[in-house]
This record gives sequence, structure tokens and C-alpha cells, in this order.
Amino acid sequence: MLFGDSPPPGLVGIAKLAAQSPTLVSKAKVQYLDIASRSLLNRTRPGLPFAWTINPYRGCEYGCKYCYARYTHEFMGLQDERAFEDRIYAKAHSDEILRHELRKVPLREGIAIGTATDPYQPAERRFERTRSILEVFSKGQHRRLSITTKSDLILRDLPLLIKIAAANSLHINMTITTLQPTLARKLEPRAPHPDLRLAAVRKLSDAGLKVGVFPNPIMPLITDREAQLDRLAKAAKDSGATYFGGGILFLMPAARRVFFPFLQEHFPHLLPKYEEHYRREAYLKGAYKEMMRERIASIRDRYGLTSGPIPDSFESFEEQPSLFPLQ
Repeated sequence: MLFGDSPPPGLVGIAKLAAQSPTLVSKAKVQYLDIASRSLLNRTRPGLPFAWTINPYRGCEYGCKYCYARYTHEFMGLQDERAFEDRIYAKAHSDEILRHELRKVPLREGIAIGTATDPYQPAERRFERTRSILEVFSKGQHRRLSITTKSDLILRDLPLLIKIAAANSLHINMTITTLQPTLARKLEPRAPHPDLRLAAVRKLSDAGLKVGVFPNPIMPLITDREAQLDRLAKAAKDSGATYFGGGILFLMPAARRVFFPFLQEHFPHLLPKYEEHYRREAYLKGAYKEMMRERIASIRDRYGLTSGPIPDSFESFEEQPSLFPLQ
């Protein structure tokens, strides 16, 4: 148990489940735990291009300095900033829970895998929770699915992804924040090298899958220069990507507590500017946002990239009930 043989008194909900989670494996710096889950599908707020999200893991070993999802460990009573990347919870019985929940999800409602934590982080190599989820989708059809990752480990599941794409709408978003290896290692200490991610884009595209590149988050004065984004967009196009994202950095309080010290160490001259703009607001607004929108749009046009995958037409089945087996 993470906190001993029994949870401390007073814990409820996800904090209690976390406290009761048995250890799967412990490494020198990372502890993997098996956490019980009441639900796997999470309903999103209106306005997003998908209605549901799936995150097979809580916490992420990549340790990205800008990660917005760090706050989720606070729900489990873990306040240490390092806990998010050092204590990784693999959701138990993911496939069984998903099969049950999908019975009530209309086919027209999109499902996004990996919106908070990476579904192909190192834990996946050991525990295959993402693969078990994909196995469920491979037995059905007519779903709207997406996967977002920073990892070339996704290629392990290439045959399974091809099978899913043959009967469903599937697109894969590869996040590549920068092509500069030194900067990438500072920003994303344990994530795969950018070249490995580009090579994965090529192999996914060559296999006939719909794939795009997300340069997210775009960080002001760090990764937002036109030459940097242009080079990345060209590399994406040359690797077979058909769309290119463009989300600007947003910093929730838990992320600021990690990102501001990172700036102090590596970009101290930028810290005052970031503090000025992000101390009270998680999102940038105004002229900068509009400038970046125009910059990204111009770069997309230059290489014939769209802002997202072209939607499939589902008129023939979108009002039908789920076609997944109910056993």
C-alpha cells in the first residue's frame, strides 16, 4: 500500500482509492501502482471536438515541465510536485469497465485517448492498459476515436490500430513540442527523442492511418518563433502528417509551481514576463493569441496542412445504437 496497510482516516473518493492501491513494481525513482476505477470514460465539457476521454494512467513518467494535468494528483492527496511523475497509477480492469460503459455511449460521440496523461508512457510497456482498451475497440465498429501521445511505443500496436481504423474513424495525434533535442530534453526529461516521434508519424502514415502533429504547448519566446514552427510543420508534412495543431501554453497553479522554477534555471530572463502574464491567469489572451493564430494558419497553408483531421462521414450509422458486443 502507498500509505500503509490501510488508508488514513478521513480519505474519501479517489484519495481513498489511491491510498488502497497495491504496488505493481518499484524502480529507483518510480513506483507503479494498480488503482481501482469506478469509471474509465470521462465526460468532457461542451465545445470540445470529443465528448469523452480515456486516460489509462494517472500520473505520467515523462515529467514534462509544462504539464497541465499535474493538479490531478492533488485529488488523491498527493501534494508533492514530484509525485505526479514518480507515482504512476495504472487503472485496473480497464477493458472490462470500458466494455460495460460503451453500451450507453452513442456512436456519434467522439472518444479521445490520452488527453491528460500519455497512454504510451513507460508504464504501458509493462502493464498494457492502453492495449487492453484498444482490444475492446478492435471488436466494434463505427466509433469516432483519437489517440494523443509523445511516444513511438504506439508502433507496437500498429496491427491493432490498422484493424480499428478499418471499421472506425481513428486519428492519431503525435505531440512534438520542438525538434531541438537539447531543448526537448529540458522540457520533457523522460519523453522519446523528437526524431523517434517523427519516424513514428511516418510509419503510421505509411500504414494508411490518419496522423497529425501537435506542437503543443507553444511556449512564448521558447518555441513560438516562426522559423521553429515552420521547420516542425515541414518535418510533419514530409513525414506524412496531414494536419498541424497549435495550442498555446496554459499554466494552472500546479503547473506554475514546476514551470516557473524551470524558467528560473534555464530561461531566467523570461521568468518576469511569464510571471506578469500567468500569475493570475492560466491562459494568454489578447494580441499575442491572435498573432499566433495567424502565424500557425500561415504555416499550415504553406505546407497544405489542416488544423485537424478531416471528419469522416457517418450519416449511415451515427444514430444507430452501439455495435459493440455486450458480453
